[in-house]
Amino acid sequence: MNGVDTKTLIEIARRAGDFQSSIVLSVNNKHIDVKSILGLSETLVTASNYSLEIHGPDEAEAKEAMVEVFEKNGLSVQVI
Repeated sequence: MNGVDTKTLIEIARRAGDFQSSIVLSVNNKHIDVKSILGLSETLVTASNYSLEIHGPDEAEAKEAMVEVFEKNGLSVQVI
C-alpha cells in the first residue's frame, strides 16, 4: 500500500464534487470517477502513477484544484 488513507480519499472525492466537470482517474487501464470514494479506495491504494482526464464547463478550475489536492497529499498526478 502506498499510504493513501481514508482522509485523503475523502478529501479528493469531495474536492472533485465541487465541480460540474467530469473528472476521471486513469490507472492501469481502469477508469474511475474521482467523485466516487469507493472507486478511489480500490484504485489509489494499488497504484502510484495517476492520470486525470477532466472535461466540462469548469475544467480549468477543476484541473488546478485537483492537481493541488493530489500534490498536497503527496500524490503525483498528470492531467491529460
